[in-house]
Formats: sequence, C-alpha cells, structure tokens
Amino acid sequence: MLASQNFTGTTRRLREESDTDDEVLASTLVDEALRDDGDYDDMESAGGSLQISGENIQQRLAAAATPLDFQAPLQNRFDSYDNYCTLFHFILNSDGPVDLELPTVGSLSHYVDTPTGQVDATTVASCGLNAPYYWAWDVIDEFIYQFNSFCSHRNVVARKEAGGSEEERKLLCDNPQTWGCYSVLNVLYSLIQRSQMNEQLAAIKKGQDPKQVTISDIGDQMEPGADLGAIVSGEYGSRPLYRMLGYFSIIGLLRVHCLLGDFTLALKTLDDIELNKKAVFARVMAAHFTTYYYVGFSYMMMRRYADAIKAFSHILVYVSRTKNFQKNAQFDSITKKNDQMYALIAICVALCPTRLDDTIHASLREKYGEQFTKMQRGGPDALQIYEQLFMSACPKFISPIPPDFDKPESNIDPSQHHLQIFMADVRNSMLAPTLKSYLKLYTTMDLNKLAAFIEVDPEVLRTQLLVYKQRSRQTRWIEGGLLEGDTVNTSDLDFALQGDLIHISEAKVGRRLVDWYLRNLAKTY
Repeated sequence: MLASQNFTGTTRRLREESDTDDEVLASTLVDEALRDDGDYDDMESAGGSLQISGENIQQRLAAAATPLDFQAPLQNRFDSYDNYCTLFHFILNSDGPVDLELPTVGSLSHYVDTPTGQVDATTVASCGLNAPYYWAWDVIDEFIYQFNSFCSHRNVVARKEAGGSEEERKLLCDNPQTWGCYSVLNVLYSLIQRSQMNEQLAAIKKGQDPKQVTISDIGDQMEPGADLGAIVSGEYGSRPLYRMLGYFSIIGLLRVHCLLGDFTLALKTLDDIELNKKAVFARVMAAHFTTYYYVGFSYMMMRRYADAIKAFSHILVYVSRTKNFQKNAQFDSITKKNDQMYALIAICVALCPTRLDDTIHASLREKYGEQFTKMQRGGPDALQIYEQLFMSACPKFISPIPPDFDKPESNIDPSQHHLQIFMADVRNSMLAPTLKSYLKLYTTMDLNKLAAFIEVDPEVLRTQLLVYKQRSRQTRWIEGGLLEGDTVNTSDLDFALQGDLIHISEAKVGRRLVDWYLRNLAKTY
C-alpha cells in the first residue's frame, strides 16, 4: 500500500523500528510506492486523531515553507521532521480534502521586490501571483532540502569527519528512520497520487480539461485498476492545495532520484511534464532553475552531453535576459545555481564540442577562460580541473540507506563515489582532442603513422579511435519523454577504419552570417 508508512512523527515509535525499509533498493522503493489501492488510512496519528486546531495548522503551514537555519541543532532537525510528518498526515489522511487558508501575503515577500520589503494583497494581485504555486513549491523545496542536509550531516558524523559528540552519534544511530529515504519518497508519491497529477497532466497534453474528462479518456496513461468513469482531477486534484503539492512533488522526485544517483528514473518522472515556458514550474523562478539544473545534470551523468548542453543553455539564456530576478531574496540561491550550471556546461562542451549562444560563450570564457581551454586540449593536466568543477557544481549526493555507525570505514562519501564514476569516463576521453586535431588535417591516414605522431602503441590507438567514434554518437532528445531520442553523430568529424587505413570525412558547419551581422549591428547602434 502506498501510504502504509506512518508520517506523524509526534512520537519516536518509527525510529525504534527496524531500518529494513531504508535498506530496500531504489527500484523496490519505487515499485512499492507506485502500488496504490486507494487506502491511505494506515497513516495513523500518534494522538489517534486527525483533528488539528486552526491556529496550530496555520503555524505548521507557515513553518513548512520556512527555511531551517543551516547551523540548526540536531534536535531542531528532528522537530522539523515531526512537523512535516504531522502536516502531510493531516493533508493526506483527513476524511476528504481539507480546506486550508494558505499563507499568502507574508510568504510571498521574497518573490516580489518592494521599497518597504513588505507585500500586501494589492501587490500580490497586481503581480499576478498565485499563493498555492509559491507556498507549495516552498514546502516541497524545503522538505527535500532538509532531507538532503540531514542525510549529508549524518553521513559525515558516521564517517567521523566532523566533531560530532558521542551523544549526537548515539541519537542518530538510535533513530535511523528519521528523514528516511523511504519516508520522503512515500510522501512525494502519495501527494502525486492523491492529486492524480500524472493523469491530469496526461489529459492536459491531449487538450482536455481534467475537471471534465474521465479516466477512460486518457487511454494508456491511466493507473491499473482505476475507476474508468471517475473524473480525472478527482475529489482531491480539483483543489489548488492538492493540485500544486502534487505537481511540485513531481519536480521533487526528479531532485530526490538525482540525489540518490538514479538519473534514468529522475528523468522518467517528468514524462508528463512538458519543458517549456508555459509550464507551471516556469512561473516560480526557483522551480524553473531547479528543474533544468537536475534535468541537465542527469543527462550529463548519462553521457548525453548534447541534451545536457541544451538544458543548461535554455535556463542560462533565460537568466541573461531576465533582469529583475536580482532584486529579490532569491538572488543568492539563483546566483549559486547559475554558477554551477556554467561549470557543468563547461564540462559538457569540453567533452562534446558544441556551438553555444554568444552570450553564454562570452560568460563561459569570462568565468573559466584558462580552465576551459585546458579542458578542451585534454591530457593529464585537465583531469584535476574536471574534478574541481564537478565537485563544485554537482548536487550533494546522498545514500539511500543509513550509515553504519559501528564501522565508520565502511561508509563512503556518495559525492566521491559519483566523482569516481564520472572521472573514469572522462579519462577515456583525454586523448580525443589530440586525435581530432590530427584527423582534421587528412582525408586518409595510416594507423601506424598517427600512432607515431602521438607516441602511443598502434593497438592502443585503435582502441582510442573506437572510443572516440562511440562517444561521438549520442542519443539526442527530439520529442516525447526525456529518455527518448534518436542516435545522432554529435561531432563534425567522422571516420572509418579499413584495416590500418583511416578514412576521414569532415562536415563543416557554415557560420550564420545574417545572425552575426544583426547581433553586431545591435551592439554598434
């Protein structure tokens, strides 16, 4: 059952149970979460009741969207987990949809810049802001952020890399279920299925109104065992609270699966969301950034560099043309993500040379001029730069299982683990720039002659040529789900081996002189 996990958290009963659930592999977690028999009643309240006073629920709603201080004590992190558990339990397990008055004016102050720093109802209305969008995003974003930071801190303490006290180590060891991977995934999948968000998005893709069409009208997108005569939006999905929490939970799943290292499943979660400027997530700047960052990073880790470059380029061009985002409190987080994406696009372009937008190319040269040049040249000197940029720009990976506090040496750093996987792939490409520079000079060339030029064994060169050719063929997204695409040659150079003879062909891409002329004309006049 989807919601059989208890999220109340007002007692520590869950933390005293076995940590078996957290040791389940990612695929098993998803399979379990996707089995929906409509029974959410197993989420029991520690107090035995779902009744929460109006004042109390408003406090919990506000707290759920309020960032927790980075240096907050461990007890505060436990209390925050309890608050989220109780809130989600109330939203998902009440008798029917709950009608909540969401925080509106105060919670939107960091989205709009005003002389006084305050936002009133008139300002909200004049800016076209919709409270459920922003509050729902803040809740899901902060929920996952706290999960991520807690897991990272717990892993560091378990490896004895930080000065955690024995009391802190014991508290973490005795409560393996707190901020557990299974619990977080279960919350996100529960919110999605309560709101029937995937079915609603499938209906919208077909140009249908989710509030009017039935489940049977969406065909192969319907869940097994679904009531074919039921309205797609359902009793819950027609409410803004459930609809927005369900929608942003899909973005949250993209993020969580990426943090866990399952990049294929991360992209799979967005099958029903179209990545364009009209999407709901594009209305919230932070959500817009987060979506394209994790989509681009997932593509990069799957060696689909062309698609990663396209994802990063889209949002970086958008930012370069958007001036007012710097005026509000999102500036710091957006600037950090912006710098991270420039580092990632530098890595991708070095591994898969691509013509970039002039604005991005100029900024890239300004930020990473010398480093970028070294990466493009390849060779051993570039490896350290790849490592530095990757570690500065990658998300804070987490492990799906709690660490072993009794054997600190057995706990690995998830970020270092993914770095080693990525660098193993990069090392195979270090000879590619040198090979390309020689091959572009010839139409035919003897393998032994080229091996003598670059001072490697002919058989090693043959292997490197095959690696280069294989890497130049990538799956590129055209339409459909993000995992779909056609296999194309991403290099302007192609070759074939006939025995020891290399046949080379080069496709030269002509410069678009009209675009160049118009851009420079605008700069001049």
